[in-house]
Amino acid sequence: MAGDGTAPPGPKAERTGGTTGGGVFAPVRRAGQLLPEGLLAEGSTGSRAHPLFRMFVRWVRRPLLPALRLWRRNIQLRVVAATLLLSLTVVLVLGVVVFGQVRNGLLEAKQQAAQSQAAGGFAVARELADNAAAAGGTDAESGRNVLNAGAWLTQLVQQLASGGQGVYSVVALSSDDQTLPFSADENSNTRGPRASGDVKPEESVTPELRRELDASPDTHQQYGEIVRAQGDREPALIIGKRLNDVNGNPYQLYYLFPFTPEEKSLTLVKGTLATAGIFLVALLGAIAWLVVRQVVTPVRMAAGISERLAAGRLQERMKVTGEDDIARLGESFNKMAQSLQLKIQQLEELSRMQRRFVSDVSHELRTPLTTVRMAADVIHEARDSFDPVTARSAELLLGQLDRFESLLAELLEISRFDAGAAALEAVPTDLREVVHRVVEGAEPLADAKGTRVTVLGAEEPVVAEADGRRVERVLRNLVVNAIEHGEGRDVVVRLAEGDHAVAIAVRDYGVGLKPGEAQRVFNRFWRADPARARTTGGTGLGLSIAVEDARLHGGWLQAWGEPGGGSQFRLTLPRAAGEVLRGSPIPLEPADSRRRSAGTRAPSSGGPPSARPALPAGARPQGTGGRRGEG
Repeated sequence: MAGDGTAPPGPKAERTGGTTGGGVFAPVRRAGQLLPEGLLAEGSTGSRAHPLFRMFVRWVRRPLLPALRLWRRNIQLRVVAATLLLSLTVVLVLGVVVFGQVRNGLLEAKQQAAQSQAAGGFAVARELADNAAAAGGTDAESGRNVLNAGAWLTQLVQQLASGGQGVYSVVALSSDDQTLPFSADENSNTRGPRASGDVKPEESVTPELRRELDASPDTHQQYGEIVRAQGDREPALIIGKRLNDVNGNPYQLYYLFPFTPEEKSLTLVKGTLATAGIFLVALLGAIAWLVVRQVVTPVRMAAGISERLAAGRLQERMKVTGEDDIARLGESFNKMAQSLQLKIQQLEELSRMQRRFVSDVSHELRTPLTTVRMAADVIHEARDSFDPVTARSAELLLGQLDRFESLLAELLEISRFDAGAAALEAVPTDLREVVHRVVEGAEPLADAKGTRVTVLGAEEPVVAEADGRRVERVLRNLVVNAIEHGEGRDVVVRLAEGDHAVAIAVRDYGVGLKPGEAQRVFNRFWRADPARARTTGGTGLGLSIAVEDARLHGGWLQAWGEPGGGSQFRLTLPRAAGEVLRGSPIPLEPADSRRRSAGTRAPSSGGPPSARPALPAGARPQGTGGRRGEG
């Protein structure tokens, strides 16, 4: 039954109880998850996690629960989030691809332009050296040009760099590994480094590239860095070639092409892609939100109207606009609501007529029943003067009249429940007194059946705000049923209380209940064996009235049973009238059930092994059927 829960017995319910005829009842404490009231949820098991760890998990989960709840309940949020995530992924992939292509294109264009510019510069340097050598004088003894090679080299670097201000730099270095010191007159030093602008030539050109040029007269290139006089560094493409000066001495000429313009272009492209990507993702998110809103809004409206219809506001309808699929859905929903309203109104009218019929018939039957009762009493008192057959008929007539009066009274009570006219007169009540009155009233039946009734947990008061008359009626029905269907075995009535609830359980060891019968046992006129006529026993309305009495208190009336293992009915009531129940201090499945007995043969951490009450010699629970629902 929904809302079922159990809890460890309180101080009063933890006592071992009494021993009657050798019967010992020992409640078994179950490990379980504590509810806020100190109760245990039915069937729960204790957690072995460390309390600090559980506290940490709760502390971490607490701020996330609202977001998770919103994520689970809002389909529009999930669709928009999924759209944004997929759009962001596509934009990132597309941005990486486009950025890579642009970077490769700029690098390739830079390399081609640099190679072309450097090749032209090398050709110009070679032509200038040849022209200067042809126009200069020759030393008669050595046969060498007497031109100033240092001044020519300085002039060459300045001339080559003049056409590429900010685009490239020119550096001239010696072509061997011997580094001569700078002369005070730079023009007289043919081996001194020359460079355009503020470039540091020896720091900008790596020794590896210089060795490559010394080893081969071909053009070589390398990616490196331009080092400025202020210490700044910028990436560059360096292209060099070994040439001869005006005197025929080898030197190394380098073109340094910085990547600063390309880096600015890439930064611009990157910013453009990022801005466009953010705008595109936001636009797609807005589009998804608008599109989903058009679909979700009618669905939410339908859900809200469905909730109001379920609450009884049958006149609610959806607003229909247009002729699209959503409009057709709204029209279909309104037609369904209209049909449901008509059917419910018909059923309500039929139910009112049925309740009125039952109430009227029950009241109208009281007058003839009173007359028949008086006549039956007269006949029954004079039965000694009749022959045996007539005397027996008089006894049967009186017995059936008693049963008919009980059925009529219960029909009237059921009609009051159906009409909502039942009133609860809750006052502080000690349930021990109610239990004792019920047990005393059932003693004649128990003696006739050979059944022993034992009460446990009655050592201290068990007080709750309840209607004593209704609780007594419920318990009388449960105890009488347990005695009638217990096959002469023991019946145990257990009381317990928790912080916010009290409970009374009636346990028998008779034929029990088959699977699924614990839910149907409270149905009106239900029988475990439909083929058997109801010629003996109760009216078939006792448990139905009992469960209505429990609901009127805001409590539970629940059943458990197993074939051949008996059954247990548990009544749970709130200690204070109007309080919501969240658990029960008595387990619905008793500790001495067959399943638990099999699982507690060896001591475990859940508590001591369950003890079963001692039964009369030779009396063993057996049988395969159940007869509940006839009380």
